[in-house]
Amino acid sequence: MEKTKARVASIFVYPVKSCRGISVPQAPLTPTGFRWDRQWLVVNSKGRAYTQRVEPKLALVTVKLPDGAFSEGWLPTADSFLVLRAPGMNELKISLSKPGEVTDGVSVWEWSGSAWDEGHEAANWFSNYLGKPSRLVRFNAASETRPVDPQYANGHNIMFADGYPFLLLSQGSLDALNNLLKEPVPVNRFRPNIFVDGCEPFSEDLWTEIEINKITFGGVKLCSRCKVPSIDQETAVVKPEINETLKKFRSDKVLRLTGKQQGKVFMGQNMVLKDFLKDGKGKVIKVGDRSLWSRWYHLLLKQLF
Repeated sequence: MEKTKARVASIFVYPVKSCRGISVPQAPLTPTGFRWDRQWLVVNSKGRAYTQRVEPKLALVTVKLPDGAFSEGWLPTADSFLVLRAPGMNELKISLSKPGEVTDGVSVWEWSGSAWDEGHEAANWFSNYLGKPSRLVRFNAASETRPVDPQYANGHNIMFADGYPFLLLSQGSLDALNNLLKEPVPVNRFRPNIFVDGCEPFSEDLWTEIEINKITFGGVKLCSRCKVPSIDQETAVVKPEINETLKKFRSDKVLRLTGKQQGKVFMGQNMVLKDFLKDGKGKVIKVGDRSLWSRWYHLLLKQLF
């Protein structure tokens, strides 16, 4: 085992799946991810999730929560709202204290279940913005669970995230990629939750036990990347250079992560929370927190053949 120290440089939360994230100085932890992360989802007329893969315009939807929403123990009041803005659209406010009616048939990837429907005003807002029938729903944690792939993190759950509660990426890895690109890109192309500095490029590939502010996370699987990193998050224009470059040095063919090559590329480490609520209280991590990362080589070996 090898240990190395790093620092939390940024924390990002994405309240509405595939919409713009929020950079915050601190974030409360829950077993399913940071509080507020991917609690909302835009769906089509059949309840199927919209993402930037098919609707890049979602990248231009900005999201705002009340100033205190990321403080430990904060509770919404009648005057607490999720506020959404987008080009050419009026402001949309969603109550944080009054969930909508339950609707069935909501699906994202392999999961389907019920969710809270945020009502006709939100539905009309997204329908007009995307130019097709849409609705906004909120994960119904009171009645639903969405398990993580048990092969990698048995017993853990998420809300509307793609696959895991947390995604970590390092500045060193982003710098290594940018050194190969004609036009450097910001970290928002990869939509991590935790962005760290002070470690070697791609060293996070091998981290399986990560301690931040005395809170232990488990690194469980490298993050395979889809089309989204090729979407400029400021313009919603697709620029394929990133994924083409990643294929040259971060593909399953190069890294030999699986026996069957599927043309996937990898950037970042998916994580779960290992020791949540041991003392019965919530936990918070902050920008600037020092981190201790245990580097165990069995994670990489687990993904070989």
